[in-house]
Amino acid sequence: MAEKAVDLPEECWELIIKLLDHPSHFNSLSQVCKQFLSITNRLLLSLKLSDPTVQALLPRLLQRFRRIKQIELTGFQGDMNSILHQIAQSGLNLESLNVSKQPTLPVVGLRALGSKMMDLKSLNCSKMRCFGDSDLNVIAESFPCLEELDISYHADDSTIGSKPISDLGIFSLSLKLKSLRKINLSVAEARFPLKKLTLSRCANYSFSGISVLLNEYQSLEYLNLEAAYFLRDEDIAELSRFLHSIYHINLSHCYGLTCITFYTLIKNCLILDELEMVATSIGEENIETDFKASHGIKSLNLANSSLGNNFITSVASICPKLELLNLSKCKGITEEGIVEVLKRCSEIRQLEVNHIQGMTNSFLHLEFELPKLKVLSLMFSGIDDDALAMIGKRCCRLLKLDLAGCLSLTSKGVKEVVENCKELKEINLKWCNKFSADIVPWIVFSRPSLKKIVPPSRSVLTERQRNLFLRHGCVVYDGGAFE
Repeated sequence: MAEKAVDLPEECWELIIKLLDHPSHFNSLSQVCKQFLSITNRLLLSLKLSDPTVQALLPRLLQRFRRIKQIELTGFQGDMNSILHQIAQSGLNLESLNVSKQPTLPVVGLRALGSKMMDLKSLNCSKMRCFGDSDLNVIAESFPCLEELDISYHADDSTIGSKPISDLGIFSLSLKLKSLRKINLSVAEARFPLKKLTLSRCANYSFSGISVLLNEYQSLEYLNLEAAYFLRDEDIAELSRFLHSIYHINLSHCYGLTCITFYTLIKNCLILDELEMVATSIGEENIETDFKASHGIKSLNLANSSLGNNFITSVASICPKLELLNLSKCKGITEEGIVEVLKRCSEIRQLEVNHIQGMTNSFLHLEFELPKLKVLSLMFSGIDDDALAMIGKRCCRLLKLDLAGCLSLTSKGVKEVVENCKELKEINLKWCNKFSADIVPWIVFSRPSLKKIVPPSRSVLTERQRNLFLRHGCVVYDGGAFE
């Protein structure tokens, strides 16, 4: 039986040997016969080097184990640049390299390695005493195909002239490493001078982790926690204690958050300028508040189907300095609610009320002008010609008007708004099919300020017509919404 076993094909022996618990068992097998030696040489995929004396033997080791994919040099005490140069000359095709726990990044060695192994997928440069933006640049230039990078837990030893990693360094790295999908920054411990943090739709972090992080970075100005499904109102109340310097927060798709979170942030984040709470549970219940009209918040994106007139009226009272407001898809909002918002927020420059069929007569009831309104988006709303004519009269300084999908509109209403809005630069009429065939040429020649037009879907323009409009300074698109 033993002789027959030795005659098994190498593929079978390879499968059997792979079942061993640890590669250290290969040592004894390799002494049985040359065939086993050859097989175990092929099966060794990782190599750990810690003793500097092994450097003299390294070329022979790398020649022997030709399938090595991962090399670990963590804490290696020898000449890192020299050993990396040897690895670069080996002809191997490494996928992973660990050079952690070094005083500085072995720049010369990594550049040599990168010139030969540009397909390296994973690099660990953690726990270095001196590490900064210039090191990130070396990594990005040497290994453009990196998918995973660990630069966590740096000591940031300023005594040797190091400059810490900055937002600019991380941003530059992200632009250069197009395949990067995982990066370990250990942010809270690293003490980076962070001003902006985006964790949009990230997984595997919790309230505990984000709490530690924000506690360490109370000078943070921009925070994006979109789709942090675990967050609840009481969590935001706790986190808001650390947000003294915050001006922008995105909590969209955090379904557990309600009006309580909105009022908490308004109360505790005194310099908050921009807040996004799209697709949350905000507005599902009315909460009595005693807030005074004093908050200086400028931008609110509250596109939620649960919002109604009572809540947005309260918002308008608390935030009278609003310049940008998005209430799209708020099915509970009616014309009375919109008018109340516009009456109380006279600084409104951009208003988006898309997908609200209750908008039909909202603007008919405007008894005051909105000279500061520059951008108005009414996509798929129930607005009609009379209401559009009133917009032209009350919002005469409009620059951009989006009417895509407003199926009740005809040429009459559009002509009135174009005649009255003398500074209009962009208009979107896609899917508005009740217009006469001459509407696009009429708009172009009647309003010289126009630069972009998305015509009704049924409009068929020749190349000659498009070129003619272009000579008048107006681009007429084939379709689609504005950029």
